[in-house]
Amino acid sequence: MLRLTEIKLPLDHQAEAIEQAILEKLAITKDELIDFTIFKRGYDARKKNKILLIYTLDINTTKDEQLLAVFSEDPQVKPTPDMEYKFVGQAPQKLNKRPVVIGMGPCGLFTGLVLAQMGFNPIIVERGKEVKKRTKDTFGFWRKKILNTESNVQFGEGGAGTFSDGKLYSQVKDPKHYSRKVLNEFVAAGAPEEILYISKPHIGTFRLIMMVETMRAKIIELGGEVRFEQKVAQIHFTDDKSVAFDEETLADYTAKQVTGLTLANGDYIETNHIALAIGHSARDTFKMLHNEGVYIKAKSFSVGFRIEHEQSVIDEARFGKNAGNKILGAADYKLVHHAKNDRSVYSFCMCPGGTVVAAASEEGRVVTNGMSQYSRKEQNANSAIVVGIEPKDYTQGKFAAKDDSVLAGIEFQRRLEEQAFRLGGESYDAPVQLVGDFLAGRKTGDHGKVIPSYKPGVKYCDLSEALPDYAVEALREALPAFDRKIKGFSMEEATLTAVETRTSSPIQITRDRQTMQSLNAKGLYPAGEGAGYAGGILSAGIDGIKVAEAIALSILADN
Repeated sequence: MLRLTEIKLPLDHQAEAIEQAILEKLAITKDELIDFTIFKRGYDARKKNKILLIYTLDINTTKDEQLLAVFSEDPQVKPTPDMEYKFVGQAPQKLNKRPVVIGMGPCGLFTGLVLAQMGFNPIIVERGKEVKKRTKDTFGFWRKKILNTESNVQFGEGGAGTFSDGKLYSQVKDPKHYSRKVLNEFVAAGAPEEILYISKPHIGTFRLIMMVETMRAKIIELGGEVRFEQKVAQIHFTDDKSVAFDEETLADYTAKQVTGLTLANGDYIETNHIALAIGHSARDTFKMLHNEGVYIKAKSFSVGFRIEHEQSVIDEARFGKNAGNKILGAADYKLVHHAKNDRSVYSFCMCPGGTVVAAASEEGRVVTNGMSQYSRKEQNANSAIVVGIEPKDYTQGKFAAKDDSVLAGIEFQRRLEEQAFRLGGESYDAPVQLVGDFLAGRKTGDHGKVIPSYKPGVKYCDLSEALPDYAVEALREALPAFDRKIKGFSMEEATLTAVETRTSSPIQITRDRQTMQSLNAKGLYPAGEGAGYAGGILSAGIDGIKVAEAIALSILADN
Protein backbone atom coordinates (compact mmCIF):
# COMPACT_ATOMS: atom_id res chain seq x y z
CA MET A 1 0.00 0.00 0.00
CA LEU A 2 1.20 3.51 -0.83
CA ARG A 3 0.70 6.76 1.04
CA LEU A 4 0.28 9.76 -1.22
CA THR A 5 0.51 13.20 0.38
CA GLU A 6 -0.14 16.83 -0.61
CA ILE A 7 -2.86 16.15 -3.15
CA LYS A 8 -4.48 19.57 -3.60
CA LEU A 9 -7.92 20.07 -5.09
CA PRO A 10 -10.41 22.96 -5.22
CA LEU A 11 -12.88 23.22 -2.34
CA ASP A 12 -15.81 22.49 -4.65
CA HIS A 13 -14.22 19.57 -6.52
CA GLN A 14 -16.26 16.60 -7.72
CA ALA A 15 -15.88 13.21 -6.02
CA GLU A 16 -14.15 11.64 -9.02
CA ALA A 17 -11.44 14.35 -8.94
CA ILE A 18 -9.55 12.50 -6.19
CA GLU A 19 -9.23 9.36 -8.29
CA GLN A 20 -8.20 11.39 -11.29
CA ALA A 21 -5.51 13.15 -9.25
CA ILE A 22 -4.11 9.77 -8.17
CA LEU A 23 -3.95 8.50 -11.72
CA GLU A 24 -2.21 11.66 -12.91
CA LYS A 25 0.27 11.77 -10.05
CA LEU A 26 1.31 8.13 -10.36
CA ALA A 27 0.91 7.93 -14.15
CA ILE A 28 -1.16 4.75 -13.91
CA THR A 29 -4.37 3.57 -15.52
CA LYS A 30 -7.72 3.16 -13.83
CA ASP A 31 -7.35 -0.64 -14.05
CA GLU A 32 -4.05 -0.46 -12.12
CA LEU A 33 -5.70 1.38 -9.22
CA ILE A 34 -7.34 -1.17 -6.92
CA ASP A 35 -8.78 1.20 -4.30
CA PHE A 36 -7.94 4.13 -2.04
CA THR A 37 -8.98 5.64 1.28
CA ILE A 38 -8.68 9.15 2.64
CA PHE A 39 -6.23 9.13 5.54
CA LYS A 40 -6.31 12.89 6.18
CA ARG A 41 -8.14 15.89 4.76
CA GLY A 42 -7.16 19.45 5.57
CA TYR A 43 -7.42 22.79 3.86
CA ASP A 44 -5.30 25.75 2.82
CA ALA A 45 -7.20 29.00 3.39
CA ARG A 46 -4.33 31.44 2.91
CA LYS A 47 -6.18 32.68 -0.18
CA LYS A 48 -9.65 32.84 1.33
CA ASN A 49 -11.48 33.10 -1.98
CA LYS A 50 -9.49 30.24 -3.50
CA ILE A 51 -9.42 27.65 -0.73
CA LEU A 52 -7.83 24.28 -1.49
CA LEU A 53 -8.50 20.91 0.12
CA ILE A 54 -5.33 18.93 0.88
CA TYR A 55 -5.51 15.15 0.97
CA THR A 56 -3.30 12.38 2.28
CA LEU A 57 -4.38 9.11 0.66
CA ASP A 58 -3.66 5.42 1.22
CA ILE A 59 -3.66 3.62 -2.13
CA ASN A 60 -3.62 0.01 -3.36
CA THR A 61 -2.36 -0.57 -6.90
CA THR A 62 -1.33 -3.58 -8.93
CA LYS A 63 2.23 -2.24 -9.08
CA ASP A 64 3.08 -0.85 -5.63
CA GLU A 65 6.71 -2.02 -5.68
CA GLN A 66 7.42 -0.59 -9.12
CA LEU A 67 5.86 2.74 -8.17
CA LEU A 68 7.92 2.98 -4.98
CA ALA A 69 11.02 2.49 -7.09
CA VAL A 70 9.95 5.05 -9.69
CA PHE A 71 9.07 7.64 -7.01
CA SER A 72 11.91 6.81 -4.59
CA GLU A 73 13.04 10.45 -4.56
CA ASP A 74 9.54 11.91 -4.29
CA PRO A 75 8.59 12.76 -0.66
CA GLN A 76 4.90 12.63 -1.61
CA VAL A 77 4.98 8.90 -2.41
CA LYS A 78 5.97 6.51 0.38
CA PRO A 79 4.92 3.12 1.75
CA THR A 80 1.92 3.36 4.08
CA PRO A 81 3.33 3.00 7.62
CA ASP A 82 2.10 0.30 9.98
CA MET A 83 -0.03 2.28 12.44
CA GLU A 84 -1.63 -0.65 14.27
CA TYR A 85 -1.09 -0.39 18.03
CA LYS A 86 0.93 -3.22 19.57
CA PHE A 87 0.87 -3.91 23.31
CA VAL A 88 4.25 -4.16 25.02
CA GLY A 89 3.19 -7.25 26.94
CA GLN A 90 0.53 -9.05 28.93
CA ALA A 91 0.26 -9.23 32.69
CA PRO A 92 1.43 -12.33 34.55
CA GLN A 93 -1.29 -14.63 35.87
CA LYS A 94 -0.65 -13.50 39.44
CA LEU A 95 -0.20 -9.80 40.29
CA ASN A 96 1.13 -9.17 43.78
CA LYS A 97 0.19 -5.48 43.78
CA ARG A 98 -2.10 -3.77 41.30
CA PRO A 99 -0.99 -0.51 39.65
CA VAL A 100 -2.92 2.61 40.66
CA VAL A 101 -3.87 5.53 38.41
CA ILE A 102 -4.65 8.83 40.14
CA GLY A 103 -6.97 10.97 38.05
CA MET A 104 -9.41 10.12 35.26
CA GLY A 105 -8.90 12.89 32.74
CA PRO A 106 -7.74 11.92 29.23
CA CYS A 107 -4.30 10.88 30.48
CA GLY A 108 -5.54 8.75 33.37
CA LEU A 109 -8.30 7.32 31.22
CA PHE A 110 -5.84 6.01 28.63
CA THR A 111 -3.33 4.85 31.24
CA GLY A 112 -6.10 2.83 32.87
CA LEU A 113 -7.53 1.57 29.59
CA VAL A 114 -4.23 0.33 28.16
CA LEU A 115 -3.22 -1.28 31.46
CA ALA A 116 -6.60 -3.01 31.56
CA GLN A 117 -6.23 -4.18 27.95
CA MET A 118 -2.88 -5.76 28.92
CA GLY A 119 -4.48 -7.52 31.90
CA PHE A 120 -2.95 -5.48 34.73
CA ASN A 121 -6.29 -4.76 36.47
CA PRO A 122 -5.56 -1.14 37.40
CA ILE A 123 -7.28 0.73 40.20
CA ILE A 124 -8.26 4.25 39.12
CA VAL A 125 -9.02 6.77 41.86
CA GLU A 126 -10.72 10.05 40.93
CA ARG A 127 -11.38 12.84 43.43
CA GLY A 128 -14.40 14.08 41.48
CA LYS A 129 -17.66 12.46 40.51
CA GLU A 130 -18.66 10.29 37.56
CA VAL A 131 -19.22 12.36 34.47
CA LYS A 132 -23.02 12.74 34.53
CA LYS A 133 -23.11 13.77 38.20
CA ARG A 134 -20.16 16.05 37.57
CA THR A 135 -21.98 17.66 34.64
CA LYS A 136 -24.96 18.38 36.91
CA ASP A 137 -22.67 20.06 39.47
CA THR A 138 -20.89 22.08 36.79
CA PHE A 139 -24.11 23.32 35.21
CA GLY A 140 -25.37 24.11 38.71
CA PHE A 141 -22.39 26.40 39.23
CA TRP A 142 -22.98 28.15 35.94
CA ARG A 143 -26.68 28.66 36.65
CA LYS A 144 -26.85 29.16 40.41
CA LYS A 145 -23.28 30.08 41.45
CA ILE A 146 -23.02 27.03 43.70
CA LEU A 147 -19.43 25.80 43.46
CA ASN A 148 -18.53 22.23 44.38
CA THR A 149 -14.74 22.33 44.82
CA GLU A 150 -14.41 18.61 44.08
CA SER A 151 -16.81 18.43 41.12
CA ASN A 152 -16.44 21.15 38.49
CA VAL A 153 -14.76 21.99 35.18
CA GLN A 154 -11.38 20.90 36.56
CA PHE A 155 -12.21 17.83 38.67
CA GLY A 156 -14.19 14.72 37.81
CA GLU A 157 -14.39 11.92 35.29
CA GLY A 158 -13.14 13.07 31.89
CA GLY A 159 -10.95 15.85 33.29
CA ALA A 160 -10.86 19.47 32.16
CA GLY A 161 -11.08 18.39 28.52
CA THR A 162 -14.70 17.31 28.98
CA PHE A 163 -15.82 20.93 29.20
CA SER A 164 -13.87 22.21 26.22
CA ASP A 165 -14.05 22.18 22.46
CA GLY A 166 -13.00 18.54 22.47
CA LYS A 167 -10.07 19.20 20.13
CA LEU A 168 -8.27 16.05 19.02
CA TYR A 169 -5.13 17.37 17.35
CA SER A 170 -1.68 18.10 18.66
CA GLN A 171 1.80 19.13 17.54
CA VAL A 172 3.64 16.53 19.63
CA LYS A 173 6.02 14.21 17.81
CA ASP A 174 4.39 10.80 17.46
CA PRO A 175 6.72 8.36 15.66
CA LYS A 176 4.92 5.32 17.12
CA HIS A 177 1.47 6.56 16.02
CA TYR A 178 -0.02 6.57 19.53
CA SER A 179 -2.44 9.26 18.36
CA ARG A 180 -4.06 6.68 16.08
CA LYS A 181 -4.66 4.44 19.09
CA VAL A 182 -6.32 7.35 20.90
CA LEU A 183 -8.56 8.21 17.95
CA ASN A 184 -9.49 4.58 17.30
CA GLU A 185 -10.52 4.11 20.94
CA PHE A 186 -12.63 7.26 20.76
CA VAL A 187 -14.38 6.02 17.63
CA ALA A 188 -15.00 2.66 19.31
CA ALA A 189 -16.54 4.62 22.21
CA GLY A 190 -18.94 6.52 19.95
CA ALA A 191 -17.02 9.39 18.36
CA PRO A 192 -17.80 10.10 14.68
CA GLU A 193 -15.46 8.29 12.28
CA GLU A 194 -14.52 11.59 10.66
CA ILE A 195 -12.10 12.26 13.52
CA LEU A 196 -9.85 9.69 11.87
CA TYR A 197 -9.32 11.76 8.73
CA ILE A 198 -10.19 15.45 9.11
CA SER A 199 -7.16 17.57 9.94
CA LYS A 200 -8.58 19.31 13.01
CA PRO A 201 -11.04 16.87 14.56
CA HIS A 202 -13.17 17.79 17.55
CA ILE A 203 -15.98 16.17 19.50
CA GLY A 204 -17.62 18.66 21.85
CA THR A 205 -18.78 18.27 25.43
CA PHE A 206 -21.97 16.22 25.13
CA ARG A 207 -20.38 13.55 22.93
CA LEU A 208 -17.37 13.37 25.23
CA ILE A 209 -19.64 12.62 28.19
CA MET A 210 -21.09 9.56 26.46
CA MET A 211 -17.68 8.38 25.25
CA VAL A 212 -16.05 8.65 28.68
CA GLU A 213 -18.81 6.49 30.18
CA THR A 214 -18.31 3.86 27.47
CA MET A 215 -14.55 3.76 28.03
CA ARG A 216 -15.01 3.46 31.79
CA ALA A 217 -17.32 0.47 31.25
CA LYS A 218 -14.65 -1.13 29.04
CA ILE A 219 -11.98 -0.70 31.72
CA ILE A 220 -14.22 -2.35 34.32
CA GLU A 221 -15.17 -5.17 31.94
CA LEU A 222 -11.47 -5.90 31.43
CA GLY A 223 -10.81 -6.19 35.17
CA GLY A 224 -10.03 -2.61 36.13
CA GLU A 225 -11.61 -0.79 39.06
CA VAL A 226 -12.77 2.83 39.21
CA ARG A 227 -13.38 4.67 42.48
CA PHE A 228 -15.05 8.08 42.33
CA GLU A 229 -15.03 10.79 45.01
CA GLN A 230 -11.79 9.30 46.34
CA LYS A 231 -9.28 12.07 46.86
CA VAL A 232 -5.70 11.00 47.53
CA ALA A 233 -4.60 12.38 50.91
CA GLN A 234 -1.08 10.94 50.94
CA ILE A 235 1.31 9.00 48.77
CA HIS A 236 3.69 6.90 50.85
CA PHE A 237 7.36 6.31 50.16
CA THR A 238 10.23 4.53 51.77
CA ASP A 239 13.84 5.67 51.41
CA ASP A 240 15.63 3.38 48.98
CA LYS A 241 19.34 3.88 48.43
CA SER A 242 19.27 1.39 45.57
CA VAL A 243 17.32 3.88 43.47
CA ALA A 244 19.78 5.60 41.14
CA PHE A 245 19.36 9.33 40.55
CA ASP A 246 21.40 12.40 39.70
CA GLU A 247 22.74 13.34 43.12
CA GLU A 248 24.42 16.49 41.78
CA THR A 249 21.24 17.94 40.25
CA LEU A 250 19.06 16.70 43.12
CA ALA A 251 21.49 17.47 45.95
CA ASP A 252 18.71 18.31 48.42
CA TYR A 253 16.64 15.20 47.67
CA THR A 254 16.70 11.55 48.68
CA ALA A 255 15.94 8.44 46.65
CA LYS A 256 12.53 6.90 47.35
CA GLN A 257 10.30 3.98 46.44
CA VAL A 258 6.49 4.19 46.27
CA THR A 259 4.82 1.86 48.77
CA GLY A 260 1.18 2.90 48.58
CA LEU A 261 -1.32 5.66 49.12
CA THR A 262 -4.01 6.71 51.59
CA LEU A 263 -7.33 8.11 50.43
CA ALA A 264 -9.17 10.93 52.20
CA ASN A 265 -11.68 8.40 53.59
CA GLY A 266 -8.83 6.53 55.29
CA ASP A 267 -8.55 3.60 52.87
CA TYR A 268 -5.01 2.42 52.21
CA ILE A 269 -3.94 0.90 48.88
CA GLU A 270 -0.63 -0.92 48.76
CA THR A 271 1.16 -0.53 45.44
CA ASN A 272 4.60 0.01 43.94
CA HIS A 273 3.34 1.66 40.73
CA ILE A 274 1.37 4.91 40.67
CA ALA A 275 0.49 6.86 37.52
CA LEU A 276 0.09 10.47 38.60
CA ALA A 277 -2.42 11.89 36.10
CA ILE A 278 -3.86 14.58 38.37
CA GLY A 279 -4.35 17.50 35.95
CA HIS A 280 -3.04 21.06 36.14
CA SER A 281 -5.34 22.23 38.95
CA ALA A 282 -4.61 19.68 41.70
CA ARG A 283 -2.79 22.27 43.75
CA ASP A 284 -3.20 20.46 47.08
CA THR A 285 -1.65 17.31 45.61
CA PHE A 286 1.29 19.31 44.24
CA LYS A 287 1.89 20.63 47.74
CA MET A 288 1.67 17.15 49.28
CA LEU A 289 4.24 15.80 46.83
CA HIS A 290 6.53 18.76 47.47
CA ASN A 291 6.30 18.16 51.21
CA GLU A 292 7.09 14.48 50.66
CA GLY A 293 10.33 15.42 48.91
CA VAL A 294 9.41 14.48 45.34
CA TYR A 295 11.50 16.47 42.88
CA ILE A 296 9.41 19.26 41.32
CA LYS A 297 10.50 22.33 39.41
CA ALA A 298 8.69 25.53 38.49
CA LYS A 299 7.82 25.98 34.83
CA SER A 300 6.50 28.74 32.64
CA PHE A 301 2.86 29.12 31.64
CA SER A 302 0.66 31.95 30.32
CA VAL A 303 -2.05 34.28 31.59
CA GLY A 304 -4.56 36.55 29.92
CA PHE A 305 -8.19 36.91 28.87
CA ARG A 306 -10.82 35.21 26.74
CA ILE A 307 -11.72 37.22 23.65
CA GLU A 308 -15.10 36.90 21.90
CA HIS A 309 -16.27 37.91 18.45
CA GLU A 310 -19.33 36.99 16.49
CA GLN A 311 -18.44 33.77 14.71
CA SER A 312 -19.59 35.29 11.41
CA VAL A 313 -16.82 37.90 11.68
CA ILE A 314 -14.16 35.19 11.98
CA ASP A 315 -15.75 33.11 9.20
CA GLU A 316 -15.75 36.07 6.81
CA ALA A 317 -12.18 37.07 7.70
CA ARG A 318 -10.83 33.56 7.24
CA PHE A 319 -12.98 32.14 4.43
CA GLY A 320 -14.38 35.15 2.53
CA LYS A 321 -17.09 34.07 0.08
CA ASN A 322 -16.63 30.47 1.28
CA ALA A 323 -17.89 31.29 4.79
CA GLY A 324 -20.54 28.78 5.79
CA ASN A 325 -19.18 25.96 3.63
CA LYS A 326 -20.10 22.66 5.28
CA ILE A 327 -16.66 21.09 4.80
CA LEU A 328 -14.89 24.09 6.31
CA GLY A 329 -17.32 24.50 9.20
CA ALA A 330 -16.86 27.30 11.72
CA ALA A 331 -13.52 29.04 11.20
CA ASP A 332 -10.74 28.96 13.75
CA TYR A 333 -7.45 30.84 13.98
CA LYS A 334 -4.00 30.70 15.50
CA LEU A 335 -2.16 33.93 16.25
CA VAL A 336 1.22 34.89 17.71
CA HIS A 337 2.81 38.28 18.37
CA HIS A 338 6.20 39.07 19.90
CA ALA A 339 5.80 42.32 21.81
CA LYS A 340 8.41 45.04 22.23
CA ASN A 341 8.70 44.24 25.95
CA ASP A 342 9.96 40.73 25.01
CA ARG A 343 6.66 39.03 25.89
CA SER A 344 5.00 36.55 23.56
CA VAL A 345 1.25 36.94 23.09
CA TYR A 346 -0.71 34.16 21.43
CA SER A 347 -4.13 32.62 20.98
CA PHE A 348 -4.83 29.43 22.88
CA CYS A 349 -7.66 26.89 23.00
CA MET A 350 -9.70 28.59 20.27
CA CYS A 351 -13.37 27.51 20.38
CA PRO A 352 -15.37 28.24 17.21
CA GLY A 353 -19.09 28.67 17.74
CA GLY A 354 -18.74 28.16 21.48
CA THR A 355 -19.02 29.82 24.87
CA VAL A 356 -16.77 31.14 27.62
CA VAL A 357 -17.32 29.12 30.79
CA ALA A 358 -16.66 29.46 34.50
CA ALA A 359 -13.81 27.09 35.37
CA ALA A 360 -13.14 27.86 39.05
CA SER A 361 -12.17 24.99 41.34
CA GLU A 362 -11.54 27.01 44.51
CA GLU A 363 -13.86 29.32 46.43
CA GLY A 364 -13.41 33.07 46.04
CA ARG A 365 -11.65 32.81 42.69
CA VAL A 366 -12.72 33.34 39.06
CA VAL A 367 -11.19 31.37 36.18
CA THR A 368 -12.34 31.20 32.55
CA ASN A 369 -12.15 28.50 29.91
CA GLY A 370 -13.67 27.92 26.47
CA MET A 371 -16.14 25.26 25.41
CA SER A 372 -18.17 24.28 22.35
CA GLN A 373 -20.40 21.47 21.21
CA TYR A 374 -19.80 19.23 18.20
CA SER A 375 -22.04 21.46 16.05
CA ARG A 376 -20.11 24.66 16.89
CA LYS A 377 -23.25 26.68 16.21
CA GLU A 378 -23.27 29.17 19.07
CA GLN A 379 -23.25 32.87 18.19
CA ASN A 380 -19.70 33.69 19.29
CA ALA A 381 -16.18 32.51 18.65
CA ASN A 382 -13.86 32.64 21.64
CA SER A 383 -10.20 32.07 22.37
CA ALA A 384 -7.75 32.70 25.14
CA ILE A 385 -5.35 35.54 24.31
CA VAL A 386 -2.47 35.03 26.70
CA VAL A 387 0.96 36.34 27.60
CA GLY A 388 3.87 34.05 28.35
CA ILE A 389 5.40 34.36 31.83
CA GLU A 390 8.46 32.79 33.45
CA PRO A 391 9.12 31.51 37.00
CA LYS A 392 11.05 34.71 37.79
CA ASP A 393 7.78 36.66 37.30
CA TYR A 394 5.93 34.79 40.06
CA THR A 395 7.53 36.72 42.90
CA GLN A 396 7.55 40.18 41.26
CA GLY A 397 5.03 42.98 40.74
CA LYS A 398 1.60 43.69 42.19
CA PHE A 399 0.52 40.03 42.11
CA ALA A 400 3.81 38.69 43.51
CA ALA A 401 3.71 35.41 45.41
CA LYS A 402 5.20 35.42 48.88
CA ASP A 403 6.08 31.76 48.46
CA ASP A 404 9.53 31.63 46.86
CA SER A 405 9.54 27.83 46.43
CA VAL A 406 8.85 25.88 43.24
CA LEU A 407 5.14 26.28 44.05
CA ALA A 408 5.22 30.08 43.68
CA GLY A 409 3.40 29.86 40.35
CA ILE A 410 0.36 28.41 42.12
CA GLU A 411 0.15 31.37 44.50
CA PHE A 412 0.62 33.73 41.55
CA GLN A 413 -2.33 32.08 39.76
CA ARG A 414 -4.46 32.35 42.88
CA ARG A 415 -3.75 36.07 43.28
CA LEU A 416 -4.89 36.73 39.71
CA GLU A 417 -8.01 34.61 40.21
CA GLU A 418 -8.83 36.40 43.48
CA GLN A 419 -8.48 39.76 41.73
CA ALA A 420 -10.86 38.63 38.98
CA PHE A 421 -13.32 37.54 41.68
CA ARG A 422 -13.14 41.02 43.26
CA LEU A 423 -13.49 42.83 39.91
CA GLY A 424 -16.50 40.67 39.10
CA GLY A 425 -18.32 41.72 42.25
CA GLU A 426 -17.34 38.75 44.46
CA SER A 427 -20.23 36.65 43.15
CA TYR A 428 -18.48 34.44 40.55
CA ASP A 429 -19.50 36.86 37.81
CA ALA A 430 -16.52 37.55 35.57
CA PRO A 431 -15.01 40.98 34.85
CA VAL A 432 -15.48 42.03 31.21
CA GLN A 433 -14.32 44.91 29.03
CA LEU A 434 -14.83 45.84 25.39
CA VAL A 435 -11.66 45.61 23.31
CA GLY A 436 -12.01 49.25 22.20
CA ASP A 437 -12.18 50.41 25.82
CA PHE A 438 -9.27 48.19 26.85
CA LEU A 439 -7.09 49.65 24.10
CA ALA A 440 -8.18 53.21 24.96
CA GLY A 441 -7.71 52.73 28.71
CA ARG A 442 -11.30 53.50 29.72
CA LYS A 443 -13.78 51.55 31.80
CA THR A 444 -16.59 49.73 30.00
CA GLY A 445 -20.21 50.37 30.96
CA ASP A 446 -22.16 47.85 28.87
CA HIS A 447 -21.85 45.37 26.03
CA GLY A 448 -22.08 46.26 22.37
CA LYS A 449 -22.87 44.02 19.44
CA VAL A 450 -20.92 41.07 20.91
CA ILE A 451 -22.79 39.75 23.94
CA PRO A 452 -20.53 37.94 26.43
CA SER A 453 -21.44 34.25 26.75
CA TYR A 454 -19.90 33.67 30.19
CA LYS A 455 -22.18 32.18 32.80
CA PRO A 456 -23.14 32.85 35.64
CA GLY A 457 -22.81 36.49 34.52
CA VAL A 458 -20.47 39.40 33.90
CA LYS A 459 -19.58 42.78 35.35
CA TYR A 460 -18.13 45.53 33.15
CA CYS A 461 -14.95 47.15 34.43
CA ASP A 462 -11.35 48.12 33.60
CA LEU A 463 -9.33 44.97 32.92
CA SER A 464 -6.01 46.76 33.18
CA GLU A 465 -6.39 45.99 36.90
CA ALA A 466 -6.68 42.23 36.26
CA LEU A 467 -3.15 41.43 35.06
CA PRO A 468 0.44 42.53 35.68
CA ASP A 469 1.39 45.74 33.87
CA TYR A 470 3.75 43.96 31.45
CA ALA A 471 0.92 41.64 30.38
CA VAL A 472 -1.49 44.54 29.81
CA GLU A 473 1.17 46.37 27.80
CA ALA A 474 1.85 43.31 25.62
CA LEU A 475 -1.86 42.67 25.02
CA ARG A 476 -2.51 46.28 24.01
CA GLU A 477 0.25 45.97 21.42
CA ALA A 478 -0.80 42.52 20.19
CA LEU A 479 -4.51 43.09 19.59
CA PRO A 480 -4.06 45.68 16.78
CA ALA A 481 -1.33 43.46 15.31
CA PHE A 482 -3.78 40.54 15.23
CA ASP A 483 -6.29 42.77 13.46
CA ARG A 484 -3.85 43.07 10.57
CA LYS A 485 -3.98 39.28 10.23
CA ILE A 486 -7.71 38.81 10.86
CA LYS A 487 -9.82 41.80 9.89
CA GLY A 488 -12.08 42.82 12.77
CA PHE A 489 -10.07 41.07 15.47
CA SER A 490 -9.55 44.25 17.52
CA MET A 491 -12.96 45.69 16.68
CA GLU A 492 -14.37 48.03 19.32
CA GLU A 493 -17.21 45.74 20.37
CA ALA A 494 -15.28 42.48 20.74
CA THR A 495 -15.21 41.50 24.41
CA LEU A 496 -12.50 40.43 26.83
CA THR A 497 -13.36 38.26 29.85
CA ALA A 498 -10.95 37.71 32.76
CA VAL A 499 -9.08 35.77 33.81
CA GLU A 500 -7.35 32.88 32.00
CA THR A 501 -4.72 31.28 34.26
CA ARG A 502 -4.91 27.53 33.68
CA THR A 503 -3.23 27.37 30.27
CA SER A 504 -0.87 24.71 31.60
CA SER A 505 0.58 23.46 34.85
CA PRO A 506 2.78 25.93 36.77
CA ILE A 507 5.08 23.05 37.76
CA GLN A 508 6.77 20.04 36.24
CA ILE A 509 7.13 16.80 38.19
CA THR A 510 10.22 15.82 36.26
CA ARG A 511 10.61 12.22 35.13
CA ASP A 512 13.30 10.04 33.58
CA ARG A 513 12.97 9.85 29.80
CA GLN A 514 13.51 6.11 29.64
CA THR A 515 11.61 4.75 32.65
CA MET A 516 8.97 7.55 32.81
CA GLN A 517 9.41 7.58 36.61
CA SER A 518 10.06 10.53 38.91
CA LEU A 519 13.74 11.42 39.02
CA ASN A 520 13.99 10.50 42.69
CA ALA A 521 10.86 8.46 43.43
CA LYS A 522 10.81 4.98 41.91
CA GLY A 523 7.30 3.77 41.13
CA LEU A 524 5.85 7.27 40.70
CA TYR A 525 4.98 8.01 37.07
CA PRO A 526 4.20 11.74 36.53
CA ALA A 527 1.85 11.98 33.56
CA GLY A 528 -0.20 14.37 31.46
CA GLU A 529 -0.87 18.09 31.87
CA GLY A 530 -0.54 18.23 35.65
CA ALA A 531 2.99 16.88 35.54
CA GLY A 532 3.93 19.21 32.69
CA TYR A 533 4.00 16.60 29.92
CA ALA A 534 0.93 17.30 27.79
CA GLY A 535 -1.33 20.09 26.57
CA GLY A 536 -4.76 18.99 25.41
CA ILE A 537 -6.86 15.85 25.07
CA LEU A 538 -4.83 14.11 22.36
CA SER A 539 -1.37 14.73 23.80
CA ALA A 540 -2.63 13.76 27.27
CA GLY A 541 -4.04 10.52 25.89
CA ILE A 542 -0.74 9.79 24.13
CA ASP A 543 1.17 10.40 27.35
CA GLY A 544 -1.21 8.09 29.20
CA ILE A 545 -0.40 5.27 26.77
CA LYS A 546 3.34 5.83 27.21
CA VAL A 547 3.02 5.70 31.00
CA ALA A 548 0.86 2.55 30.85
CA GLU A 549 3.57 0.88 28.78
CA ALA A 550 6.31 1.97 31.20
CA ILE A 551 4.37 0.61 34.19
CA ALA A 552 3.67 -2.67 32.39
CA LEU A 553 7.34 -3.15 31.48
CA SER A 554 8.41 -2.40 35.05
CA ILE A 555 5.96 -4.92 36.52
CA LEU A 556 6.98 -7.56 33.98
CA ALA A 557 10.66 -6.99 34.80
CA ASP A 558 9.93 -7.58 38.49
CA ASN A 559 8.09 -10.83 37.81
